[in-house]
Amino acid sequence: MVQAFRFALDPGVEAERRLRSHCGAARAAFNWAVCWVEASWWQRKAEASYGIAEEDLTPWRPWSLPALRKVFNEVKKTDPRFADWWRENSKEAYSTGLANAAAAFDNYAKARRGERKGRTLGLPRCKSKHMARLSCRFTTGAIRVEPDRRHVTLPRIGTVRTHESTRKLERRIANGSARVLSATVRHERGRWFVCFQVEIQRAQRAPTRPDVTVGVDLGVKCLAVLADSCGEVRRVPNPCHYEQEVQVLKRLSRRVSRRQGPDRRTGRKPSNGWLEASKELGRVHHRVANLRMDALHKLTSTITAEYGTVVVEDLNVAGMLRNRRLARRIADAGFGEIRRQITYKTGWNGRTVVVADRWFPSSKACSGCGAVKAKLPLHVRTFHCDACGLVIDRDENAARNLAAHAVTRITGTGVAGDQGAKAPKPRGADRKTRTTRPGRKAGPGRAGGATPPHQRQKETGDRHQDTAAQLALW
Repeated sequence: MVQAFRFALDPGVEAERRLRSHCGAARAAFNWAVCWVEASWWQRKAEASYGIAEEDLTPWRPWSLPALRKVFNEVKKTDPRFADWWRENSKEAYSTGLANAAAAFDNYAKARRGERKGRTLGLPRCKSKHMARLSCRFTTGAIRVEPDRRHVTLPRIGTVRTHESTRKLERRIANGSARVLSATVRHERGRWFVCFQVEIQRAQRAPTRPDVTVGVDLGVKCLAVLADSCGEVRRVPNPCHYEQEVQVLKRLSRRVSRRQGPDRRTGRKPSNGWLEASKELGRVHHRVANLRMDALHKLTSTITAEYGTVVVEDLNVAGMLRNRRLARRIADAGFGEIRRQITYKTGWNGRTVVVADRWFPSSKACSGCGAVKAKLPLHVRTFHCDACGLVIDRDENAARNLAAHAVTRITGTGVAGDQGAKAPKPRGADRKTRTTRPGRKAGPGRAGGATPPHQRQKETGDRHQDTAAQLALW
C-alpha cells in the first residue's frame, strides 16, 4: 500500500533559497501552460468573429502532460522568461507546474461535462507570485532519507536538516519494507515540510472486537457518540481547540491590522512590527491546527483499531458550513476529516466501513421500533417516540440507528435503518432540496467556436464570455 510520511524541515539560507527557486519555477511553468493553451482558444474566437470557416480555424492546442512537456522543453531555451535561469532548477520543478496545469484543465473539462462532483469549476487562472502556495514535487533523482535520521536529500537542493527525527521511515527503508516513490516540499505557516510518498508493507492487525459494529454520530457539543452492536454507548467530548484560542486570535488580529502592512498598489513594504505580529498570529493558528489534527488522529485510530465494522454518515459538510451560526464550530470539529481518516485507516487494517446515505433518517427514526418522525428540529436534543414512547438522547439514538444500519442494509429487519421498513409518517418533504441553478450551456459565442474534437478537450471549448452574453444566458 501507499502511505505518506511528513516531516518538518530546518533549511539553511542556501537551502531555503533553492527551495523557493524550485517552487517559483513550478509556478512559472504552470502560468506558461495556462497562457499557451488558452491562447489558441482566444485566437479561434477572434477568427470565428471574422467569419472564418470552422475547418480553417487555428488548431486546438493539447493540454496533456506529455504534450505540454514537449513544447515547454523547446520553448524554455529561447523564451526570455526562462532562458536565463531555467538551468538553475531541477526538471521536476517544471514538471510539477505542467502536471498541475494539465490536471486543472482536466477538472475543468470534467466539470463542464458533469463527470465531476462538486461545484462547476471555471477556467484555470495564472497563479500570483504573492498569493500562490509554495510547493514542488520530485519523482526522480536523489530522493532519500539519510541514515543519521536527521537529514533528507532532494534533487538539486541537496541535504536538508529535518526538525524532527525520521526514524519511523528510515528504519522501514533500512529493513526493506518501504520504498520512496516521490517527495513533495511545501511551505505552510512559516515552515517548510517534506512529504514522502512511500510504498510500504504493513502487517494487518486484527481489531480488538472484530465482530462488533459501531455507529459514529458526529456533532458539535460531543465530537462523536459511539454506539456499538453490543449496546455500549460512549461519548467523545469536543475539545474546541479554536474556541479556546478565539480571544487570543482576535487580539493578535487587531494587532496586525494596526501595523503598517504591505500594499501592492502603492508598493509599500510591511513594517517590522507588522511582520512580527503576523508571525505570532500564524504561530497560534499553527498550534490550533496541530492540536485539532492530533485529536482527530487519536479518535479515528482508536475507532478503527477496536471495531471490525464502522458506520459513518454521508454529511453535507459544505452545506452545513453555510449556516453562519454553526459554521465556526463545524469547521473546528472537522467532520470531513474524520470520515476521510476512518476511510483510509479501515483500508489499512482490513476493516469494513459503511457509509449511510445522506437521506438515511438516523436522528428522526426510533432506535426501538423504527418509527420515523416527519420533522425533528435541531434544537430538540431529546428524541420522543410517538409510537412506542421511547425517550432517548438525540445523538445516542442516531448512533444506535447507524450501528443497526450495517446489518439491516444486508439482511433487512423492518426496524430502524431498514430501507424496506414503512414509517408511520411520510418523509417525502425531507428529500426536497433547494432548486439549484443549472450550469451554463456552451453557446455559439464562446471562445474557439466548435468544441475540441480530440482527447479530453471534448465539449470544453466554452470560455469567458462578455457581460451581455452572460446576462442573456442567465
